[in-house]
Amino acid sequence: MSMALENVKVLDLTRVLAGPYATMILADLGAEVIKIEIPVKGDDSRHFGPYIKGESAYFISLNRNKKSITLNLKKPKGKEVLLEMIKEVDVVVENFRPGTMEKLGLGYETLKKVNSKIIYAASSGFGHTGPYSKRPAYDAVVQAMGGIMSITGEKDGKFTRVGTSVGDIVAGLFTTIGILSALINRDITGEGQKVDVAMLDCQVAILENAIARYVVSGEVPKPLGNRHTSIVPFEPFETKDGEIMIAVGNDVLWVKFCKEIRIEELIDSPKFKTNPLRNENYEELRPIIAEKMKNRTTKEWQNIFDDAGIPSGPINTVDKVLENQQVIARDMIVELNHPVAGKLKVPGVPIKMSKTPGCIRRPAPLLGQHTDEILQQLLRYDKVQIDKLRNADIF
Repeated sequence: MSMALENVKVLDLTRVLAGPYATMILADLGAEVIKIEIPVKGDDSRHFGPYIKGESAYFISLNRNKKSITLNLKKPKGKEVLLEMIKEVDVVVENFRPGTMEKLGLGYETLKKVNSKIIYAASSGFGHTGPYSKRPAYDAVVQAMGGIMSITGEKDGKFTRVGTSVGDIVAGLFTTIGILSALINRDITGEGQKVDVAMLDCQVAILENAIARYVVSGEVPKPLGNRHTSIVPFEPFETKDGEIMIAVGNDVLWVKFCKEIRIEELIDSPKFKTNPLRNENYEELRPIIAEKMKNRTTKEWQNIFDDAGIPSGPINTVDKVLENQQVIARDMIVELNHPVAGKLKVPGVPIKMSKTPGCIRRPAPLLGQHTDEILQQLLRYDKVQIDKLRNADIF
């Protein structure tokens, strides 16, 4: 079967997480992603653990379906090679600190003169404009500055970083959306453009109802643990042998829930009949539910709620996620066979498409693995030209 992005060529100058996550999505959907890395050292994340036979599992998990070429962009000939490649591709993605590409003489204004149709996507901590533009940033920094840490954690406890790198990953997702939107626009206008995505912007964009609550009430949102800020009951409860997450998202589900846990007398209670009332009387309601939930095991409640159509689920540890039948059925755990590291399980492709499905075609590349192949196929260099450049330490 064909793939959605199989005719799209991407030059990937990114490293670590935000940029590589974006280009991994493009690669999973069929784009030819050519990862350009620093000679000898490569992507910073090649040096992040854990390691398998000397290869970074971190790097492997984020760079599947890509090809790797090493290129020294500090040398004039290295820049010349890159500019030749720019003529042949659709997209270039970078996540350097703003100004870095310009210092190299490879900023958007330069590249669009070489290829007016190029989509230039830049993912950075604070974006290419504004007073913080030149500041460095990592995931934890933008989680802190973007407000998400201030609403995460136990009630009355310290603010907590989200357990996965949402600062980077959300920026990667928005960068991908920007690239795909620019490609669609180019199909209409014939013109490329610059996509500027800031990690801080993306954190603000996902604050969801926190900003709405503050704007309406004037009260600064604080962590509430696992409780939802405006829906009740919508949190985990202890069972006879563990915990189960309950999500009673509307009043119809509330009626079903009351019947299943045997608190029918609360269905029409003037204190609990509607969601606003349940919020208002939360402190009185929670202990009533909590007492009932301890009467059965997590599995027993799961079966009961599944039959009743009430959203619920166990709090799975990562090992349980990898064993989950739904996760497995959706091909969300895939085993790669890396040429050095060997077999390694990684997350699958979450976007399911009926006619042009994405897939994992190859493991993450070794450093510079495809240098000769790319130069021969994309730029039509012969062996003599390649050897000459290699002897000049361009690769």
